Amino acid sequence: MLKKSGLSFLWLSAVAFVIDLASKYLVVKNFQLYESINLLPVFNLTYVRNYGAAFSFLAEHSGWQKFFFIGLALVISGVLIFWLAKNPINKKLQNTAYALVIGGALGNMVDRSYHGFVVDFLDFYWDIYHYPVFNFADVFICIGAGLLIWDSFKNKETSE
Repeated sequence: MLKKSGLSFLWLSAVAFVIDLASKYLVVKNFQLYESINLLPVFNLTYVRNYGAAFSFLAEHSGWQKFFFIGLALVISGVLIFWLAKNPINKKLQNTAYALVIGGALGNMVDRSYHGFVVDFLDFYWDIYHYPVFNFADVFICIGAGLLIWDSFKNKETSE
């Protein structure tokens, strides 16, 4: 009988992917560019476009970065799927982390492929200081990265 692998966590990638793309669709259909709705004293829904990566890294370039980030998302997702296939199913924290990063990376990749930019809309701020606007794909990627860091401390193996 074949040993079950971490690939069974890909359902989580699909959920993250659908949540991300559905939320971006709703923003694009219901907001004008730069339109903002205040929901809490520290949070707005604000429609912006990101032509770069995190914190608009490389956004001011001529367009080559779009293909770079699409390729990067595909490579990273491919590597993580490979690692999921090699991971046993009981490595839940690591498999969850990989699945969330895959879902987020592919969500931003599809957005970038379709629009040429990534739709961002989660706008947190304090007074006049705004954190860079982001989306659910970014949230899933950050949670995945955080889980990997937690897993590395939790399962630290000493080799002597």
